[in-house]
Amino acid sequence: MSDQKRFTITAALPYTNGPVHIGHLAGVYVPADIFARYQRMKGSDVAFICGSDEHGVPITIKAKKEGITPQELVNRYHKIIGDSFKEFGITFDNYSRTSAPIHHETASAFFTKLYNDGKFIEQVTEQLYDPEADQFLADRFVVGTCPKCGNTEAYGDQCEKCGTSHNGTDLIDPKSAITGNTPELKETRHWFLPLDEYSEWLHEWIVEGHSKDWKTNVLGQVKSWITDGLHPRAVTRDLDWGIPVPVEGADGKVLYVWFDAPIGYISATKEWAAREGKNWEDYWKNEDTSLLHFIGKDNIVFHCIIFPAMLKAHGDYILPENVPANEFLNLEDDKISTSRNWAVWLHEYLADFPGQQDVLRYVLTANAPETKDNNFTWKDFQARNNNELVANLGNFVNRVIVLTNKYYEGIVPETSGLTPRDQDVLDQIKTFPKSIGDSLDRFRFREALQELMNLSSIGNKYIAEEGLEPWKLVKTNPEQVQNIMYVCLQITTALAILSEPFLPHTSTKLKNILDYPALDGESANWDRVASKDPLLAAGHKINPSELLFSKIEDEQIQAQLDKLEATKVANTKETRTLMPQKEETNYDDFMKMDLRVGEILTAEKMPKTDKLMVMTVDTGIDKRTIVSGIAQHYTAEELVGRKVTVLANLAPRKLRGVESQGMILLAEDPEGKLVFVNPDDAIVNGAVIA
Repeated sequence: MSDQKRFTITAALPYTNGPVHIGHLAGVYVPADIFARYQRMKGSDVAFICGSDEHGVPITIKAKKEGITPQELVNRYHKIIGDSFKEFGITFDNYSRTSAPIHHETASAFFTKLYNDGKFIEQVTEQLYDPEADQFLADRFVVGTCPKCGNTEAYGDQCEKCGTSHNGTDLIDPKSAITGNTPELKETRHWFLPLDEYSEWLHEWIVEGHSKDWKTNVLGQVKSWITDGLHPRAVTRDLDWGIPVPVEGADGKVLYVWFDAPIGYISATKEWAAREGKNWEDYWKNEDTSLLHFIGKDNIVFHCIIFPAMLKAHGDYILPENVPANEFLNLEDDKISTSRNWAVWLHEYLADFPGQQDVLRYVLTANAPETKDNNFTWKDFQARNNNELVANLGNFVNRVIVLTNKYYEGIVPETSGLTPRDQDVLDQIKTFPKSIGDSLDRFRFREALQELMNLSSIGNKYIAEEGLEPWKLVKTNPEQVQNIMYVCLQITTALAILSEPFLPHTSTKLKNILDYPALDGESANWDRVASKDPLLAAGHKINPSELLFSKIEDEQIQAQLDKLEATKVANTKETRTLMPQKEETNYDDFMKMDLRVGEILTAEKMPKTDKLMVMTVDTGIDKRTIVSGIAQHYTAEELVGRKVTVLANLAPRKLRGVESQGMILLAEDPEGKLVFVNPDDAIVNGAVIA
């Protein structure tokens, strides 16, 4: 990290087609807020900027489904998201929105500058068009089969299964998400940013220039994109929701959402600066400013390739000093999904766990997906709260405050001849601002949080050291107890200060208990822990104790697990599609099928396959080999001895060199597992099913 003291810190604009969930928090907003708070405590000039991303096709799709206007939809979620962030303690200096007039003006002016400078390519291309809907199909209005992985539900811009970016015309068997019809190709005119012209510069600037200070996951993705070859990218779309393209003859076209959204950082900074009487250009055009983008890995290409190319083309703006993107957070071993409602929504968490914002901040930081995808489970959430926050940090602070009020009526005691042990602990306290800060400067938030908890652990070890526990010494050596409690209060004060970026609500509560701001009217800051001695002077009076954290019970966790289970059941009912009735057949054809009761005698998974199981089946009339694709659903041991229904007169067929002499009847349950169509066990092998 540089020594610059002005920071423009941006957090990815949340998309307003739904609320914010824990994946967003862990990947973007908690680390961004920690860093912004830390820099403010260091005395830096910080502009922490965010806002609602309110344009794009998913907005129009959802609004159409709900029978409301796109503006009504974004107004609803803008409020839900903004209120949730505020209650959770995310300290944006400005939370704006891309539907604001100042954003429309800023984005239009940005486009016009690049247009007038000849930075765009104008092309007539063939785009997918739905005649019935009478409109061109933007990316999210097209669904089809991914040409790379075969996912049949890929969108027109990206496959969410394999992560590949593509165009709607690349999809196999594309369908209109509006009518379900197969679209046709129709010519339309658009403007493109020629990313290929910036390839060499991007490689030099990021891959070579930031090889030592940017995260490997970011560098790897950027390098991969550049190596695969960058291509011109359209910056306009045929759509009626968004910022109109400010060019004559561009009726019915808007700025593509990926182009206008990052400009939202600039327009939000303008809005904030005008309100605060600041010069917004200092935060975007001054080389003494550090520009940082906090994002998830799905936004790396936009913030490390496209937006920098836009800024470079414009020519007046600084480039990001770092883009500390995180990976994804899964939920209970499954990918978080807005469409499947598989998420822990922030506004619901705040309602279910009132006053426990910092517990979630703590768990998401301790389990942050900094270098690889990580997993959130409710059991781990409970364990971290009970074993780390309650038993470590909360236990230490409560002991110190209770004993100070009990022994000294809440007055910080005088010291009398500190021992080497006492002095060593006081010296250790002063090292923590640097050790925590060094980790934060390198965007290692998990490491920084662990350092904070190490300080609490030092306190617990110090106060409970064998033979020196204050509650045992108070009658025999009261002078030593005064030293111990004095040192413990210094640790507690350091925790109150240094916990603020991570646990802001807890920090405030602890400062109130210590009556810390009343010391000299100076607000707490990062450097005081290392430079001010003492942090809490003898003679200062503190307030009575109150619990910082409370134990989370099994019943609370089970309620959350039940909620997820209900979601899973609802998804199964909603998404389950039954195969339509097949073409009509007649009785004579049906009677040709020889369905018999059989029993599996042996079973063995076919080598070098994932699905195929080779079985010996007793059909009553013979013992034959049948191959079935059930190896992913059953082990060989589970199959032996099972009664099954066999289509005995099916023509033999070779599968991987093994002749299969029949078929076992199976059905798919709501969870997608293959289950046997079972006869009663009492029926003998060979019995005919009529």
